[in-house]
Amino acid sequence: MKGSCLCGQVRFEVDAPLRDVIACHCTQCRKTSGHFWAATSVPKTRFRLIESAGLRWFQSSDTARRGFCGNCGSSLFWEPTDGDTMHMAGGALDGPTGLHIAEHWFVQDKGDYYDIDGDAVQHKTV
Repeated sequence: MKGSCLCGQVRFEVDAPLRDVIACHCTQCRKTSGHFWAATSVPKTRFRLIESAGLRWFQSSDTARRGFCGNCGSSLFWEPTDGDTMHMAGGALDGPTGLHIAEHWFVQDKGDYYDIDGDAVQHKTV
């Protein structure tokens, strides 16, 4: 499966299967994405950067960094500093994914301007 930022200066490929989407409503994710962060993930061994000209990284905490396109501003990746997985925005993937939102994290921090619908598990924190 392929994915990219809006302008194409960051492109990647991932090999299936992908984890179903986690919607994180924490303050960091909301400020990074402009809403909640909806991400899937794969082991790093199944992730490949095809084009990285625009890729920039921001160390958002002691335990993770976030990847984005420095040209168009697309929020793309969340990478734990000591993990073996790469997390990517579900919306950055091309075409039908077959994924669905499996869980909502940090619902106690969600924005007051939206409701969480559906049957996915909701966690106050993680």
